[in-house]
Formats: sequence, C-alpha cells, structure tokens
Amino acid sequence: MTDPFASSSSPSASSPASSSSCASASSSLILIVEDEPEIADILQAYLEREGLRTARATDGRRALEGHQSLKPDLVLLDVQMPLLDGWQVLAAIRQRGDTPVIMLTALDQDIDKLTGLRIGADDYVVKPFNPAEVVARVHAVLRRAGRPSRPPGQVLRVPPFEIDQENHVATVAVEGEVHTLALTLTEFRLLAEMARHPRRAYSRAELLEACLPEGEALERTVDSHVSKLRRKLEELGVSGVPASVRGIGYRFRGVE
Repeated sequence: MTDPFASSSSPSASSPASSSSCASASSSLILIVEDEPEIADILQAYLEREGLRTARATDGRRALEGHQSLKPDLVLLDVQMPLLDGWQVLAAIRQRGDTPVIMLTALDQDIDKLTGLRIGADDYVVKPFNPAEVVARVHAVLRRAGRPSRPPGQVLRVPPFEIDQENHVATVAVEGEVHTLALTLTEFRLLAEMARHPRRAYSRAELLEACLPEGEALERTVDSHVSKLRRKLEELGVSGVPASVRGIGYRFRGVE
C-alpha cells in the first residue's frame, strides 16, 4: 500500500508522519484533505510559498489517521471525500479537540455552511476559489486560534524597510537615517503582508482577510488604512508605498 500522507517535499515519502521540509520546523503544519490532486497541488504550492509546512490525505479515513499522527495546526478539509465525507471527519476532529478546520466545498448553499459552522468549522471556502484567498484565511484562522503561522522572530528586509514581525516594529531608512514607523496594528499588518511579496498584486478582499480578520469590515475599509499608511510614509519622504493596482487593489510598490 502506498503512503496515505504525501509529504510536500517528497510525494512518495515512506513515513506517514512526514511533512514538508521546505519551511522552518517552527512554522505551522497544514493538513490538506483533498481527493483531487490538481487542487491539492495548488494549495500545497501556495501554502509552502508562504513558509508553511504541509501534509496531504486523499480520503476521510486517512485524514483522521493523519490528524492523529501528525497533530497539524490546521486542517483544510474538502466536503466531498471518499470513505468518510468532510462533515464526518470534522465531527470526529471536534470530538478529539480544537484543531482549526477550514472547509472546502463546491456546494454554495447556506445549509452546508451553517452545518459546518454548527459542528465546529472555523471557516469555509466555496469552490472554485482563489488559492491566495485560501492562504489568507489560513493565516487569519491561525491567528484567531493563537497559533503562529510563521516562524517566530522572522524579520522582513525589503529596502529601505525592515519589519520585525515578532515585535511589531517597522523601520525605514531615508537618506542614511533610520526612522521607526508609528503604525497602528492594522497598518503594520498591511505593510508586512505586502512586503512578503513586494511584486504581488493583492485584492482588497485578500488584504481584508489577512489584516483585519477579527471584524466584519467592508473591503473599502482597506482603502482608508492604506491611505493612512501612505500618508505616514510620505511624511518621511517615502512615496508610492503601497502602490495602487488599477482594477485589483494594491501591491507593496510599483513595478519598475
């Protein structure tokens, strides 16, 4: 029998408890429970790109075995699964503990969503989905659960910025002088999120989910926070950060 849990760094790994070695051992482990290889591959690639470790299961029974042996920090769980469906797996996980679970469903019906949330799902995403949005939701759920989604002490260096994610301190060097930025928590989150991928264009929905996960804010709320962040940077002589991307949202800086 082949290994039921495919390691993200080695699809044919011999150990059922193996997971990706692409990220630091201190980063969160995400168990992807998805029987469609193409979807699982995409999710795995996006999660790893964000520094997360991954493991995979292809049916409900293997999902429960993986949950037991791997102790993941979060489970991405497809509803339509062989052997045991997602609702059954979710119910079993909830009997064991409080591992965060995000449901993936192709059935955009309120009854499915309500059922999932009633028996303990932390969030849900309807297929077809934007994988970047799924990753943003993973980070948001991990934050709410108090589980660090990225290695502690990670410092982002994107000249002229240096962003200490653990201590929530951001500095910018202007004409040889280093300034500490007086940012709100949301402004800091926005700056750090876009600095991780400076050339990537983020939609407002992605930034809202990643940086304001606690409330029910509207997407346009992002514009207000970005405007205030921009104003603070301009006062120090830094312009064009974040940059607007017409029809999409924002990126860290304009493409040169």
